[in-house]
Amino acid sequence: MENMEERLVSAVEQTEDTGVDRTLRPRRLADYVGQTRVKENLQIGIQAARQRGESLDHVLLYGPPGLGKTTLAHIIGNELEVNVKITSGPAIERPGDLAAVLTSLNEGDILFIDEVHRLSRVVEEVLYPAMEEFGIDLVMGKGPGARSLRLNLKPFTLIGATTRYAMVSAPLRDRFGMVHRLDFYKPEDLQQIIARSSQILNVEADAEGLAEIARRSRGTPRIANRLLRRVRDHAQVLQGGAISKEVALEALARLEVDDLGLDQVDHQVLRAIVEKFDGGPVGLETVAASISEDADTVMDVYEPFLLQLGFLERTPRGRVATRLAYEHLGLKYGNTKKGVESPQLPLDEEAQ
Repeated sequence: MENMEERLVSAVEQTEDTGVDRTLRPRRLADYVGQTRVKENLQIGIQAARQRGESLDHVLLYGPPGLGKTTLAHIIGNELEVNVKITSGPAIERPGDLAAVLTSLNEGDILFIDEVHRLSRVVEEVLYPAMEEFGIDLVMGKGPGARSLRLNLKPFTLIGATTRYAMVSAPLRDRFGMVHRLDFYKPEDLQQIIARSSQILNVEADAEGLAEIARRSRGTPRIANRLLRRVRDHAQVLQGGAISKEVALEALARLEVDDLGLDQVDHQVLRAIVEKFDGGPVGLETVAASISEDADTVMDVYEPFLLQLGFLERTPRGRVATRLAYEHLGLKYGNTKKGVESPQLPLDEEAQ
């Protein structure tokens, strides 16, 4: 099984994305395409904070990877003209690590914690008073001689990002003043994003070529920019440098990315359910084992986009492939082994 971090259409950040994504990242809300509701609410909050001369309320951003959570954190910092300190939940192992980061912040600065759901409980306990009262209590020493030390902090804004909103503890969620979900992007928004990226990368591309790339980018800017770079390589080496619709179609076919943005791994997941388990229902662990993959990876990485397309359904009895999945695979809808008209009929009856 191909490693998910090596997949061309994986939304997980890869080594090749690191430097390029920073170059392509918009710096102001006005340049940020998509997520209109989130952008408008953040704009109001930023303007209100600047008018009052206060730090912005703490912000929690959640949603699938690659949708712009880190980009938004940097934009907020630019709009407020403050510094952004970046860390992650797993990197803060002890309360002392958190204290060191917090005491280094200047007034109004932003602390961005990626994977905030992975903070340890003991670190979270120290973070609560920091978010509410801008102070932290540390216990110095052990036993009868131990004493509590109060450190006052300068007002700051915590921006937390997570792909697993349900795993963020309720006490931590409640301390964020603004909570926003980032949704998958529309193809037209992705086309605008990669049109801007093509200009920055000095890539000649027409609207139809960019539209083909956007359509196959799984609603994710990170994937759109990665596909743009791969199609650019193809155009440069084989087609003289310009990206047209024909060039994009040929390049994406070589890259094995179909017209909906599905790759060979996605097809394996769907075919496992359809061909090995008669379309379902089948349990997550069974699906994962059948393709030699981890169950969490299947649920967090592969399934969200298949669910969004309507190719899968999650039911109390397991995963079920829909008619759309059969049609996309070019198969007759129904039980592939027993000839039953539809594997969903019993589920529909049960739901009623």
